[in-house]
Amino acid sequence: MKKLFKKVKNYLRIPLFFVLIAFPASTNYKLKSFTVSGGGEIGSTSPNYLMEGVVGELAGTGQTSSNYQSDSGLIFVQQANVPPAPTFTNGGSWYNRLNIIIDTGSNPTDATFAIAITDDNWTTTEWVQNDNTVGSNLGIEDFQTYTNWGGAAGENIIGLDANTIYKVKVKARQGLYTESPLGPEASASTSQLSLSFDIDVAGTDTETGAPYVVDFGSLTSGSVNTAANKVWIDLATNAEMGGLVFVYDANSGLKSTIVNYTISSATADLSGAPEGFGLRGDTASESSGGPMAISSPYNGAGDNVGLVDTIVREIFSSSQNPVTGGRASFLLKAKPSDIAPAATDYLDTLTLIAAASF
Repeated sequence: MKKLFKKVKNYLRIPLFFVLIAFPASTNYKLKSFTVSGGGEIGSTSPNYLMEGVVGELAGTGQTSSNYQSDSGLIFVQQANVPPAPTFTNGGSWYNRLNIIIDTGSNPTDATFAIAITDDNWTTTEWVQNDNTVGSNLGIEDFQTYTNWGGAAGENIIGLDANTIYKVKVKARQGLYTESPLGPEASASTSQLSLSFDIDVAGTDTETGAPYVVDFGSLTSGSVNTAANKVWIDLATNAEMGGLVFVYDANSGLKSTIVNYTISSATADLSGAPEGFGLRGDTASESSGGPMAISSPYNGAGDNVGLVDTIVREIFSSSQNPVTGGRASFLLKAKPSDIAPAATDYLDTLTLIAAASF
């Protein structure tokens, strides 16, 4: 028995080697996302996850210089391309939005992109949400394709502060474990809030100064009298919902203190009315934006006029859009009745107000 044991022991010294090699490749496909447990959970505290990589592997690191970076590791190979700096601009006099056009960095069409944004030079980083607003959290839904981000036309980031410098960076991903670092930054500034308004009094389209007086001259009883001079307005605003011009007066018509009589204002066709006073919009134009429009009931024709009284009433608008070079005018018309007493002091004071909806 002792001799037999020695023979078995010598026999067991013969070395055996078994090698199993698997390659995740095919002539028809390649695996873009896969999970391995080669990390062995080194340094982990949970038994519920796997670490992708090889023990000792340094992913995304390597030699660098001012001109290149040599990176290594499985994770770096899988990462999407880092997107170059996007095109980031103020496409107009925008005070609350900016336009961004993503550079895909030659990533595939199914790659998705996330946009980081800051207004304090990256002391605080926020993220453009999938509804184009800015939020503090980045969700999976905020990664969108180049097409979803507006393609070549880009997308407007909305809800921004006026007169502020913003910076953005973009990162890409294409499946699990592929998210790239943020790319280089681009910057743009929102504009200040703006509203400009001016009035002129002249027979033709002319810039004039104060005092602003419209003189009817002598009023003919029973006839519609149109003042020779028009009242002109200039309006410009970058307000998202545009600008408005309002009018109200002091006397609700042309009033004479001497004879204590008022040619009352009304919305009417003065050609058929026994008496009245009112305004009629005459022209409306713009350089861009808008368009400028005459508001009802001041948008009639002929001798149709709109009421002017102590209530503030809208007479012009830029159709709920920003406007540049807005220009409009209105006429004043009056018709004294045959029983209106003669006097030299029939007058009214009109007040025009411009407002914008930011």
